[in-house]
Amino acid sequence: MSKKLGHLEPVELSNIWPDEAQNFTPWLAEEENLILLGKTLDMDLELEAQEINVGKFRADILCKNTVDDSWVVIENQLERTNHKHLGQILTYSAGLNAYTVVWIAQEFEQEHLSALDWLNEITHERFRCFGIEVKVWQIGDSACAPQFDIVSKPNDWSRAVNQETQHAVNKNVSEFKQLQENFWTELNDYMIQKQSSVKLQKPKPSNHINASIGRARFCISAYMDKQNKKIRVVIYVGGPDAEAHFYLLKEEQKKIESEFGEALEWEERPESKEKYISLSKSDTDPTDEIDWQNQHEWLAAKIEKFNEVFRPRIKALNAADWEPPEDEDDE
Repeated sequence: MSKKLGHLEPVELSNIWPDEAQNFTPWLAEEENLILLGKTLDMDLELEAQEINVGKFRADILCKNTVDDSWVVIENQLERTNHKHLGQILTYSAGLNAYTVVWIAQEFEQEHLSALDWLNEITHERFRCFGIEVKVWQIGDSACAPQFDIVSKPNDWSRAVNQETQHAVNKNVSEFKQLQENFWTELNDYMIQKQSSVKLQKPKPSNHINASIGRARFCISAYMDKQNKKIRVVIYVGGPDAEAHFYLLKEEQKKIESEFGEALEWEERPESKEKYISLSKSDTDPTDEIDWQNQHEWLAAKIEKFNEVFRPRIKALNAADWEPPEDEDDE
């Protein structure tokens, strides 16, 4: 007897993401979803910022393509495309010096597909425009599954990206990526050896590595910054309640820093929905492999301290407990 098969059924995007800015953009910015989009584009996307200011406008997502360290700006539109968003992607590309723009929409008007194709034909080969249609599918009562379909891309993109990737592997950029992976692998090995209470994610060629802190929309991240010669450890606070959660923690700043044993940097970043609490070690070159043992000892100690001090507080956070300050103009 043959097995009964289900049927793929389309799901209304608004049932999954009622609001583009509040729901879809934060969802897409999560690492696993950027990986899904990156596979569609043949890129390795690393989140840089959400809702980033470009003059008086705000771009949805800014990423870095870690293959060549170039900027990728993503503009979302959970409806049919319009002229406004076509203008926005060009404005954001220029303002952020991003050579790759990704326009995601529920459906593309033919005129806008033609515009993207025309831009890909007339601009420098470094400039790349992608049109992506997002769909969601479900079989019966199963979990919903997202799908990204490329409807516009640069000419010969698949061939070109493979050539670029292979070229990058043979140049300095890939050498640095290998150094990054080695840096995090040795940190991970060190923490396993010392039986640390914190488990890092799988090391990869990136400027950071994450660890869970026991609640979604939060994590501990360690960063290596070659350009500014520093390393740092960060508490990431994200999601729709990021502001409330951040300021609830900040209300305990004195007590937290007393427990921690040193002052922390409370990064409010008004231009972004994400908030950060961090500690940096300057005058430290993460490319100096001779000094890695000292750097890894410092990172491991601070990661463990962040976990010890913040984990119970983060688990207990309730956004409803925060009372935003009254606007002075309303008094």
